Amino acid sequence: MRFLVVIFFITFSIQSQQVKVLELGVDFPIENVTIYNETKETIVYTDKYGIADLSVFKESDIISFYHIGFFEYEILKRELGEIEFVVHLVKKSEQLDEIVLSASKGNEKRSRIAEQIAVASEIDIKKLAPQTSADLLANLPGIKVQKTQFGGGSPVLRGMEANRVLLVVDGVRMNNAIYRMGHLQNSITVSPNIIDRTEVIFGPSSVVYGSDALGGVIHYFTKTPKTSLNNEVKGEIFSRYSSVNNEITTQANVELQFKKWASFTSVSYSDFGDLRMGKSRNHGFKEWGKVYEYSNNTDTYYNTNPVQNENPTLQKNTGFKQTDILQKFAIPFSKNTDFTLNLQYSTSSNIPRFDNLTQYSDGSLKFAEWYYGPQQRLLVSPQLKINPSKKWLDYGTITLAYQNIKESRVQRKFTSLDRSYRDEQVDVFSLNGDFFVPLTNDNSRIFSYGIEATHNNVNSEAIGKVLDIYNNTVVGFTDEFTVQSRYPDGGSTYTSAAAYVNYRQDISEKSTLNTGVRFINTHLTAKWIDDTFITLPNMGISLSNSSLTATIGYIFKPTLDWQINGIVSSGFRSPNIDDIGKIREKNGDVTVPNIYLKPEYAYNFETSAIKYFNHKKFHIGLDVYYTLLHNYITRDYYEMDGSSTIIYDGEEANTMANVNKGNAYIYGSTFSFKGNFNPMWYTKGSITYTKGMAYDTKNRLSSIPPLFGMLELGFEKKRFQVGVNWVFNGEKTLETYNLVEGIDNLEETPYNPLLDTYYGTPSWNIFNLNANYKVNNNVSLFVNIDNIFDIHYKEFASAISAPGRNFSASLLLNI
Repeated sequence: MRFLVVIFFITFSIQSQQVKVLELGVDFPIENVTIYNETKETIVYTDKYGIADLSVFKESDIISFYHIGFFEYEILKRELGEIEFVVHLVKKSEQLDEIVLSASKGNEKRSRIAEQIAVASEIDIKKLAPQTSADLLANLPGIKVQKTQFGGGSPVLRGMEANRVLLVVDGVRMNNAIYRMGHLQNSITVSPNIIDRTEVIFGPSSVVYGSDALGGVIHYFTKTPKTSLNNEVKGEIFSRYSSVNNEITTQANVELQFKKWASFTSVSYSDFGDLRMGKSRNHGFKEWGKVYEYSNNTDTYYNTNPVQNENPTLQKNTGFKQTDILQKFAIPFSKNTDFTLNLQYSTSSNIPRFDNLTQYSDGSLKFAEWYYGPQQRLLVSPQLKINPSKKWLDYGTITLAYQNIKESRVQRKFTSLDRSYRDEQVDVFSLNGDFFVPLTNDNSRIFSYGIEATHNNVNSEAIGKVLDIYNNTVVGFTDEFTVQSRYPDGGSTYTSAAAYVNYRQDISEKSTLNTGVRFINTHLTAKWIDDTFITLPNMGISLSNSSLTATIGYIFKPTLDWQINGIVSSGFRSPNIDDIGKIREKNGDVTVPNIYLKPEYAYNFETSAIKYFNHKKFHIGLDVYYTLLHNYITRDYYEMDGSSTIIYDGEEANTMANVNKGNAYIYGSTFSFKGNFNPMWYTKGSITYTKGMAYDTKNRLSSIPPLFGMLELGFEKKRFQVGVNWVFNGEKTLETYNLVEGIDNLEETPYNPLLDTYYGTPSWNIFNLNANYKVNNNVSLFVNIDNIFDIHYKEFASAISAPGRNFSASLLLNI
């Protein structure tokens, strides 16, 4: 009997050290709940079964249960027995004061940030089921995405895109020395299936992020493993099929969780077929965008004539394949030091350049071949998070990174055997250090500072080869010829070094002040060797630029239900290799180097107001801004050696270059709302207006989208969620286009033969439906119907028609 009593008490004692955390209402286990005491010296996490071992805590400890998707819960450890060691967390229907990671490169409550911010969580991403990360961005308020071909997507923030928008992944800047003006398709090299969270900061963010962040910052946070006291192996399989282009995407994740280290491995593969456009032409243009003939030439198959397209609404030469691999290791070196090794690799098949493959010359298709070679991105990034708790450094992050980016362009005209190859490789080395010093115990005053150094090495090569054909098969090459390289063929470098300080203070319970300054210096070198096509005044250059940028933001909360923000900030963008040294031809215009190009500056004035309702379960917001561009860079006609034309590739062409102008402005606003009517019904929506014009030339600026927005209404109850959204886009008339730079792609809009001009972009609107059902904690089903009424339209400045009606089904399995 004594033995049984002892066994009983031992068993009870062991069991009482374990707690189970469940979601209230459905009793699903909640994984990765952070459990900590008041001092936060002791921290444990729940496993995939929602269970955690609490033996490391004292009976007198007040224990907190925290998860980003649920309301925090506190309880004395010794009182857990009264609830039978089962904790139920209440799901947050709306995270109005969530933690934002990107604004200051540290954890900060949204109510202490003055900038306009958009966030997409992992749950949002799964619900949207975006085919690429560009499609993910297109669903965020205030962002438009342009597509030259389906294998791409150029996000537009406040009328700025490409190298005026900074892309960041896990704290490492993706922008490199050959990020170009116009449209940039590199945002898709991060698969949406490996993204844990995406945050977008609108407006110049040059204090924390440096050059290029004139329109804003897009920060991708990929999934990261967590250590566990219990040795665990977890797996996840995600699979999706989409009808509009016969997409098949499969992703597999494996996470290993141990006490002293953790690993996360993800492999994602997508196969996209040719994209079908919508058939319902409410705009009235019956032939606009249809593809009646196409080239079926490949790198091994030769055909002298175009092929008739049996289905003109099927956009031939739009399909491609993409593979993304993510490997992360997390190792807590000590209680105050965490180490993460981040390995990412993205590659694709050849990606057809749709706009050029549908281009006509003298009534015939111009190009038999025009495609990007495999777009490859390699990232190796060790990161160290430290928490020394010193007066001059409480905590911080040091991030090293190496990136290798490979791009290539292959083209050949019909009736020609001459195929040209242009290859670019960029090696980028970077170092970031971001450090924080709370000046008060309650973090009401925080001082932060940091450094950033980057070095880009660009290698650009070009060669032409004459095809050897036998029975329509490319069997080899008979000769080689000289081709102009896209960038300096003697090599080029772009180096930057910067330091910043930032200070945030709660002046009172109702107001917060944020200020910061950043100094940056850039240095560029370039050397040209071959002068077959172009002889420059200087065949070798060395340029340096520097600038001091600043931000001051103020948050005022007159009541619990109101927040008013104001920001004055400046931004700086130093010309990179693409700005200064690119040579390329488009539509009879040849862009030539301009070695006298200077930096451009942005001065931003912004105010916003947020009103909360129903105990902060619902809010509306209005953000209004004005940005002055000084010394702004634009593409314009240019004389070289006193001539405005050049013989290029056997044809006479106009010469253009990136040049500095005087002053220009962009102003606009975004109205948004989001929240819950009650525990089951939710809604969100936004509408964005943008206008931009040059003060000196009175020309419209490029990349200014028409009025656009969206409205969504959804229902959610326990395991089931369904939502319907309406996406709308206003008309952009001919008068509002920039007709000089060519960035707005006016030629991709409907043509008016009577006036021998183009109409501009017609207005459009579509309806989409999304639904998901959580069968149990291991199985979730997602169904989407996009463009329900099969409307034909093109996004502003896009060459490719948007997808028609699309049915997609996804399955998520947790193992």
